[in-house]
Amino acid sequence: MPDSIEFLGFGEAGQMFARTLRVHQPNLKITAWDRLLDAPNDTMRDVMVTENVAAIRPELFGRADWIISAVNADQSLLAAESIAKHIMQGQVYIDINSVSPGRKKATAELVTAKGAHYIDMAVMAPVIPRGHATPTLIAGEMAAEIATSLTALGFDFRMIGAEPGQATAIKMVRSLFVKGLEAITVETLLAAEASGCYDDIVTSLRDSFPGLDWDRLPVYQFERTIRHGKRRAAEMRESAATISELGLIGPLAAAVAEVQDAMANTNAPNPEDIQDVLRRRLK
Repeated sequence: MPDSIEFLGFGEAGQMFARTLRVHQPNLKITAWDRLLDAPNDTMRDVMVTENVAAIRPELFGRADWIISAVNADQSLLAAESIAKHIMQGQVYIDINSVSPGRKKATAELVTAKGAHYIDMAVMAPVIPRGHATPTLIAGEMAAEIATSLTALGFDFRMIGAEPGQATAIKMVRSLFVKGLEAITVETLLAAEASGCYDDIVTSLRDSFPGLDWDRLPVYQFERTIRHGKRRAAEMRESAATISELGLIGPLAAAVAEVQDAMANTNAPNPEDIQDVLRRRLK
């Protein structure tokens, strides 16, 4: 079991993992780097102070037992490259980023070339409130060996295989449906509002799909896309790459990414106000 963990990226996932790991193992030494530490209006340092996590520069990586990479999806390989020369032989590099199998394989090659061990971990549910105990899938040559430590730390995981990319493939294909359903819902309801037939559309959908909670679903889908659309859009572009690599229609996932991005850009304060969201989308 590790005595120390370095987080590469310290957004929502990193923060929640660190918080719940600390509760599970109070003596665990946790450090982190996030590119927002270099931002002019740096608030990340305050977050790290609150979480009792020491900030370290990329050149100081390689001193902990484990590295957990939790960056924006489009930055996952670049982040690994930024610390590659500091990765130490025998370290465990856990990649929890929502990226394509091809991206994880490329990162694995980079990490293992340094003599470290690469674990492809796919996080299969929102990290709030369970943090590192959120259900995950893992894959990689060392997956079986690291399983004991993951169990001791309280991770909730299922082993998928020995090849990097096997775990994230499940996440990326599933994301096409989950994030796609969000995009279809908000775009349909915005179009209904713009057409003046919102109530008729909801009534029709309620009749056709009675298993969906139409009293709750619209607001929930609007809230998720407005609040998390940027991160979801990056994930869906990786899903598009995954689908394209399979010879299927990747642009479908890319279009979902466009909707997620557009919803995030509305900056709408109230997901229940469909008219306000629509006005912001049509600006």
